[in-house]
Amino acid sequence: MTALTEFQRLEAQGSWRETPDARLREVIVSVGEATLTLMDPKSDRPLSHWSLPAVARLNPGRLPALYTPHAGAADETVEIDDPLMIEAIERVQRAIATHRAVPGRLRGVLMALGVLAMLGGLVLWLPDALIRHAARIAPPAQARTIGLAVLSDLERSAGMVCRRTSGQQVLNWISPGLLGSDALVQVVPGPLNGARRLPGDLYVLGADLLAASPGPEASAGHLIAASMAQTDHDTTLDALRHAGLMASLRLMTLGTLTRAAMAGYGEALLTEEAPRPDLAALPPAFAERGLSTEPYARSLDPTGATVLPLIEADPIRAGTTPARLLTDEQWLALQQICAG
Repeated sequence: MTALTEFQRLEAQGSWRETPDARLREVIVSVGEATLTLMDPKSDRPLSHWSLPAVARLNPGRLPALYTPHAGAADETVEIDDPLMIEAIERVQRAIATHRAVPGRLRGVLMALGVLAMLGGLVLWLPDALIRHAARIAPPAQARTIGLAVLSDLERSAGMVCRRTSGQQVLNWISPGLLGSDALVQVVPGPLNGARRLPGDLYVLGADLLAASPGPEASAGHLIAASMAQTDHDTTLDALRHAGLMASLRLMTLGTLTRAAMAGYGEALLTEEAPRPDLAALPPAFAERGLSTEPYARSLDPTGATVLPLIEADPIRAGTTPARLLTDEQWLALQQICAG
């Protein structure tokens, strides 16, 4: 027993009274791991076993020390005047009390760690949860405001939105049939490697795609693909994650964004590959609009090698009646949208 390594003798004489009315009886008191044993000195027969954690001293600081097996009940007592035995009992009791206190401290430590883990998880989870909530509840007008803020930042790298009225009128005329009545399509001079969907049903085309295509089918295909690759909620959430928690809270409470909220986001979009939908989902969508998938596929890969399934699934080849998207005059006006 580590608590008793300094003691040479763990037995001592004592005077035991079994009941308050019984006469005192000489006994040998022996300290064990967690018990106090009272034995008959003649026969070495145990007369009583006391649990050390429950043993109480009735006269602290006085000799002979008077002990009882249960605190608050002095029916059975033993008197001990051996200082070493008294110290041994107290030492073992302290060791037991310390050992018994460890689980409590451990529980406290574990609870504290649990609270810290919860707080840490809350710190990590709460900002994104609030941003997701802001994106989820943003009405269309707010989403369009976010999209225009992204477009404004994107203009720093791709050039100012092309404003030629005749070309924009063509876009406004064709967009509802391709993307829905709330869609707004804008064109920038710089290359975008396709179309980009921004929050608020806002779409951006690069003028390079218009210039490199013999007709509007490839551009229309990119717009349809952009609408299928991401939902408006997805684009709004991505933009607000860039803006950060404080900007999202401002949007929820005041309904506005700071001028700098989307700084750098448009440029970051241009460095990323444009999101693409599952190619297998495109032919049915193109068929609904009377579009061939081949012009879109060839704009992705002129050789057709990596988009062969899309070419082979062309709904026009399968008998779908092709739609005439634009007249020659409209197509020319659209191609010249950035001409000034």
